[in-house]
Amino acid sequence: MRRCALLVTALALAGCSVRAAPPVLTVCADPNNLPFSNRAGEGFENRLAAMIAHDLGRQVRYVWWAQRRGYVRNTLGEKKCDIWPGVASGVEMVATTRPYYRSTYVFVTRADRPLDRLTLDDPRLRKLRVGVQMVGDDAMNTPPAHAMAARGMTDNVRGFMLYGDYAHPDPPAEIVRAVGDRRVDVAIVWGPLAGYFARKSPVPLRLEPVTPWLDDARWPMVYDISMGVRKDDPGLKQQVETILARRRSAIAQLLDRYGVPAAG
Repeated sequence: MRRCALLVTALALAGCSVRAAPPVLTVCADPNNLPFSNRAGEGFENRLAAMIAHDLGRQVRYVWWAQRRGYVRNTLGEKKCDIWPGVASGVEMVATTRPYYRSTYVFVTRADRPLDRLTLDDPRLRKLRVGVQMVGDDAMNTPPAHAMAARGMTDNVRGFMLYGDYAHPDPPAEIVRAVGDRRVDVAIVWGPLAGYFARKSPVPLRLEPVTPWLDDARWPMVYDISMGVRKDDPGLKQQVETILARRRSAIAQLLDRYGVPAAG
């Protein structure tokens, strides 16, 4: 430590400047949640965070936390990070930027099966094995899980935990794999997850938007996605919104590379 101090002093006396480290943008993200983020920085939210940090003149630092219950409370809520790259617009616990994309739940089926043009009210669903993403507690479940339950479809529905087993890579992808290997006939999956892993499937898969987009006037199948910022940092929110607007074309290209289905 003393040697470092002496070196800095010597450089200063010699007229040399010592460049300060850039300020940090602390990002809260899930370490095992492709296509969104992972510890290796391979997700599109990792790429987006790097883009935002670059334009802010900051260096990215991550706070890794699995996106389970308590995520917001333990990250932004405790001021451990500055931004959350992917949150549903309007979530009350954080300040959300203007949306940077809009996507939809999709029906995922094998392309070699005549299961196109499904809707939530399609009578074919009652005779098929249907996979849905589950949170665990019924009151907090995903919109497709509620839609199936409201129609009395429980015996033919198989739940796949939204979080999955973190002992394995990419645990949320299991529902897409289940369609490919015929464990289920159709899965109703959040679009970005479905689009990314369908491209990696060893068998061709078909993706079609879920309709109706708003079920029973309560369960939306389409969501706007924003960046979350602490409510006590409106300045950062404004800066991020400016960058998102300026980088709109690059962000659209990024999402397309990851197979994210766009909703109108």
